Amino acid sequence: MSKGSFLSASIGRKFFMSITGLFLITFIIVHMSINLLLIFDDSGDLFNIAANFMATNPLIKVMEPVLALGFLVHIVWSVGITIQNMRARPVGYNKAIQSVNSTWASRNMFILGGLVLVFLGLHLFNFWWKIKIVGDPLLEHITVMQGGIPTEMENAYLLVSTLFKESIVYCLIYIAGGILLGLHVTHGFWSAFQTIGLNNQIWRKRFYVLANIIGWIFAIGFSVIPLYFMIKF
Repeated sequence: MSKGSFLSASIGRKFFMSITGLFLITFIIVHMSINLLLIFDDSGDLFNIAANFMATNPLIKVMEPVLALGFLVHIVWSVGITIQNMRARPVGYNKAIQSVNSTWASRNMFILGGLVLVFLGLHLFNFWWKIKIVGDPLLEHITVMQGGIPTEMENAYLLVSTLFKESIVYCLIYIAGGILLGLHVTHGFWSAFQTIGLNNQIWRKRFYVLANIIGWIFAIGFSVIPLYFMIKF
């Protein structure tokens, strides 16, 4: 099979969507770990140091466009696969058979992905857009002791924590986004390994269990952040 035919074939699209999905899961783990610093240090120093590192590290700057490309490829491929599946199955499956043979998340991956995309857009608008592009009065420069050295950086903690403290609506949206992301990952993670060839019965069961664990970690990890601000402040 030629390169062009592989990319246009269903298996080729699923393969690249799986690879980009696993790449994005790695990013999400890092992103969640940094965000969890919000609840471990009310001074904001730990989060500001981490945010400053992500903003100034040369390797991270190189990875940003790669990450954006990964998201774009993942979205385009998922749309293509969904359209291809709809054309191949003009008559819907019997709902009872679907519920027995597949999970709710697997049957609604496209919808879950779309909702996660909406959540991502809100997240980027409220934080990335302000930090990277237009700025915000809350992003005042402060001096933080980093390794015993006073370092000037933007107060990203103040921007993020203020939104969580002042907007219950955004907190609820953030919680919903974390849960939707967890559901999306529960199917996507093990399905990705199945697509790239690790699909024997032993490893399939292991990846399925691991996918559910990771999904729960994402759902709880992202949800606990707004819950912390809602309860404490």
